[in-house]
Amino acid sequence: MDKVLHKLRNLDAYPKINEDFYSRTFSGGLITLVSLVVMFLLFFSELRLYLHTVSDTKLVVDTSRGQKLHINFDITFPAVPCSLLSLDAMDISGERHHDIRHDIVKKRIDSHGNVIEVKKDGIGAKKIEKPLQKHGGRLEHNEKYCGSCYGAEMSDDHCCNSCEEVREAYTKKGWALTNMDLIDQCEREGFIQKVKGEEGEGCNIYGSLEVNKVAGNFHFVPGKSFHQSNVHVYDLLALQRDSHNISHRINKLAFGDHFPGLVNPLDGVRWVPETPNGMYQYFIKVVPTIYTSIRGRTVHSNQYSVTEHLRTADVGYSQSLPGVFFFYDISPIKVTFKEEHVPFLHFMTHISAIIGDLIQQKPKNQKVKKKNRKTKDFEGVFPSNSRIDNIFTISRATLVLLAIFIGDSTF
Repeated sequence: MDKVLHKLRNLDAYPKINEDFYSRTFSGGLITLVSLVVMFLLFFSELRLYLHTVSDTKLVVDTSRGQKLHINFDITFPAVPCSLLSLDAMDISGERHHDIRHDIVKKRIDSHGNVIEVKKDGIGAKKIEKPLQKHGGRLEHNEKYCGSCYGAEMSDDHCCNSCEEVREAYTKKGWALTNMDLIDQCEREGFIQKVKGEEGEGCNIYGSLEVNKVAGNFHFVPGKSFHQSNVHVYDLLALQRDSHNISHRINKLAFGDHFPGLVNPLDGVRWVPETPNGMYQYFIKVVPTIYTSIRGRTVHSNQYSVTEHLRTADVGYSQSLPGVFFFYDISPIKVTFKEEHVPFLHFMTHISAIIGDLIQQKPKNQKVKKKNRKTKDFEGVFPSNSRIDNIFTISRATLVLLAIFIGDSTF
């Protein structure tokens, strides 16, 4: 047993040179210092890589069906009053939403961008009674008021009890409502005074939409839209038909929830037209995205790319009406991001390699005294093996360090 222990004590996988056979040199000390600096840089680089997360990206086919697409927006129109601005949405499945009011907030702003008042339209909001239902209190008991549609009635019992219903009836007939001050309903509601009172104002509209996850569009127009004979019809206010300014600033436009690293290319985009009228179009490609954090939290969202196009408004063509249109299409490819840590064993393997290179520099950085007569004449002519090893080690460490830094900057 003692012999076995003695052999274990004498076992040395790294034999050392007797101190009588080497001497310390200036070049060896310099190489040691350089090696220490490089090794410490490598160590801290590996430590930083281990402490920070890395993202694993994959592309897969999106097989989801029947899901909804959540759209968050915040857009400012400096020259369109809130009373004229309407939001519509439609998709290729045939679903249409006209003059959307739920989950929408409108803020009136002046010419300097200051908020005048806040108006919120939403589900559950207090419904305003139609003014002519009471007819100023002049109706008899149990008598029901039926306002005139001024020739646009669809039937004998068709009633128009508000200015909006008169405008809708005229639009369905294909007629132009030019003299709105002669319409009793509009006069009683103060519609003309309201529109004239908001001249020079703008509107900040923000909120969210929930639409089918299919190709479609949503748009902001200075008027009201209707659906007639499978045609999308717009009723632009005659008072400002030829002077609609659709300049706008997109404060935010996102297709889903936010996750770290998400960049929305339209955030902060501003457009000011050279001419008053025009249709500004954004063609958006939506890419479904799944993000998984290091703690396992999963976020289902979307990224998107966009191209822009301006169509000048031509008289007599409804497809060139003034407004801001967002056409979106869904990509069949889904992107998954998963945050991960560098495995601990991987980290320890790299650290062990770095420390091992650092430890072995000590015997290599010594100049061995040559006692052999045959090799004495050549001493100093050829570099020693230790110096070759030093140069090789430093070169290897430098290349690894550059590769790590280049890889980090590329990532």
